[in-house]
Amino acid sequence: MQDSITQRAKGQINVVLKHNELKHRANEDTLISDMDLEKHYPLEKIQRDMSGLIGMDSIKKVIKEIYAWIYINNCRKDYGLKQDKQALHMVFKGNPGTGKTTVARLIGKLFFEMNVLTKGHLIEAERADLVGEYIGHTAQKTRDLIKKAKGGILFIDEAYSLARGGEKDFGKESIDALVKGMEDFHQDFILILAGYPKEMNRFLELNPGMPSRFPLIIDFPDYSVQELLEIAKKMVAEREYILSTEAERKLKLYIQQYLEDNIHSKSFSNGRFVRNIIEKAIRAQAIRLLRSNVYNKSQLMLLTSEDFSLES
Repeated sequence: MQDSITQRAKGQINVVLKHNELKHRANEDTLISDMDLEKHYPLEKIQRDMSGLIGMDSIKKVIKEIYAWIYINNCRKDYGLKQDKQALHMVFKGNPGTGKTTVARLIGKLFFEMNVLTKGHLIEAERADLVGEYIGHTAQKTRDLIKKAKGGILFIDEAYSLARGGEKDFGKESIDALVKGMEDFHQDFILILAGYPKEMNRFLELNPGMPSRFPLIIDFPDYSVQELLEIAKKMVAEREYILSTEAERKLKLYIQQYLEDNIHSKSFSNGRFVRNIIEKAIRAQAIRLLRSNVYNKSQLMLLTSEDFSLES
């Protein structure tokens, strides 16, 4: 049964890689020799973590470029050469459920391993965590969050909301405090602003000084039908379930139709959308098994098309 699960997940659920598999992945993706594996352990580790993420090829490439830049910059330092002082603050542009928070957390771990950050933790925030109710309150709330995130990453989702109220809105006060924090703690603090692509573009246009402070702008594209299906199969396998052939076919057709119907909808949430479908199917399977009074192992693991009561 385990072999069947592994085959159906196409290797995506193999979290613990054998050493020779890990060496092969490192060599293939980064041209690192066997002798350099220990030296480049941070890159090896983040590649291992990201290997479990569906899609994101362009994002994985950017992560390698960031690693290479930091590593070579340190080599230049060792030889007394000038170092590039480029900041590592970032903008993540993408719809909900495209992996922005997950990647931010992995970057924090990578930077900790490379001694770029002293802690590598991630603090998630939104407008309500930054903006106060009176003059001076916002700046203090923002400073407190920056202090909490020092040594790691402050991740602000829907960051464009800080500028939605115009000049008199307290959000501008928060932006000013964030900019000052970026300058005061530039050696041990990274700010990542995230949100919908169009809104983030508008936000950066409204703040002329912001783009230069965020040299790393990363796009998180929506998943394709096949990628969403692979994510669903991975979620199923991680929970020790199996999709029947008919259930998989029904799920794929539903995802395809849903994407076509919601191509311009902001409510579509990619990975979360798939997770909700799988969790609903698992609950439906539980009801079905209770009614049938059959609880053997194969039935406990199998999700059938009947369990996917999907609305058209």
